[in-house]
Amino acid sequence: MTRRAGSADLPLHTGRVPAWLGQRMARLGAVMTQAIIHHYGRDEFLRRLAHPFWFQSFGAVMGMDWHSSGMTTAVIGALKRGLAPLSDELGLYVCGGRGRHSRRTPDELLDVGHATGLDATPLVATSRMVAKVDSAAVQDGFDLYLHGFVVAADGRWTVIQQGMHTGRRMARRYHWLSEGLDSFVEAPHAAIDGRATGSAILNLTDRRAGASRQGQMTVLHEMGPDRLTHELMRIEGVPPPPAPAQGELPHLLMPARHDVRPVDVNMRRLHGALAAAAEAGPRDFSDLLRVPGVGARTVRALALVAEVVHGAPCRFSDPARFSLAHGGKDRHPYPVPVAVYDRTLSVMKAAVTAARLGREERLDAIRRLDSAARRLERDATGPSFATVMADERARSHEYGGRSVFGYEPPPPRPVSEGQVDWVMRHDGKPRDQKESDHDARHKAG
Repeated sequence: MTRRAGSADLPLHTGRVPAWLGQRMARLGAVMTQAIIHHYGRDEFLRRLAHPFWFQSFGAVMGMDWHSSGMTTAVIGALKRGLAPLSDELGLYVCGGRGRHSRRTPDELLDVGHATGLDATPLVATSRMVAKVDSAAVQDGFDLYLHGFVVAADGRWTVIQQGMHTGRRMARRYHWLSEGLDSFVEAPHAAIDGRATGSAILNLTDRRAGASRQGQMTVLHEMGPDRLTHELMRIEGVPPPPAPAQGELPHLLMPARHDVRPVDVNMRRLHGALAAAAEAGPRDFSDLLRVPGVGARTVRALALVAEVVHGAPCRFSDPARFSLAHGGKDRHPYPVPVAVYDRTLSVMKAAVTAARLGREERLDAIRRLDSAARRLERDATGPSFATVMADERARSHEYGGRSVFGYEPPPPRPVSEGQVDWVMRHDGKPRDQKESDHDARHKAG
């Protein structure tokens, strides 16, 4: 994985993750982390966190809004809660967070040092330095408000920071990785999420800015404040020279719209996951994992979860596809199928627990599901995107579909010819059954 993995634009959204989803995100995030570490080790998990496309897909498969700025806060918070009881076992600690939690990062790192015997003083200095670099050395109009520091017991770490630009209603995420980091002030980022905005951005950490950094030190030492002020006044109003061309990087462009559209999803890979779920055979797969209630819909979700656990970085160019595993809290692409989510959790937890005891067959079955999806996607065909969406929404109530708006009701019943499906208001005026059902749900809470 290259250290600078790409960039993305995230629309700035407000709101909170409901408790019923936040608790499940913490559990699924923790068990997926355990699976990744079991197969590939802690260092690989840290590398993935530093990959902006994988990070977005990780949040989407957990049922968080697939495109919004809140994804970062929700994922960091879920990992912090979910991994806290497992930190000593995994040797992995999540510190910081949003707002006041970010300011507690140094104290939390010191606590990690006390618990592990690790010298936390350099980590505290690192935390402060990366925050300073992204707020001062990279002046792009985004004010930092989130600082997440994930550190391993051997001192390796990943930092994820996010800033907001209130004028543009956008957020930008910055990824740091300790692996291969030689300098805090020369190309230190694993990735910066956010579309380049031209000459308005000042990035003094770029390798091409080395002469500028040295020149600034010379100016400060040789010219003095009076001459420097004079020169600045002399050049005031002179347009700056054009910025050097940026290297080509893949861009993850998250639109402001909430709905997921066909253009957001790689249908070839989606059809591969659907085909793998069908080929595995829900009954055989359920018998193998010994978890009751696992049907075709759960196996489909597991195929997408398995890809996040095992997939190569190149497979995460369409994070929206992973929202098709467990939907989204805002009903996009559809309400969270709580029953499916809980069965996914049961399967993953049972597989990881068995693997810790030396029984690898259940976790290997999930890995084979991912392998089958990659094998079948070359030739697989399947329903259109619209058909998948329509079927999921029509059956949402069967899966315990839930969003911030409440539980999903069954679709309205078709009215046969000649049937009058009316009820009476207290004032004698008729209204249709759909409106009546809405009122009944509202009264029921």
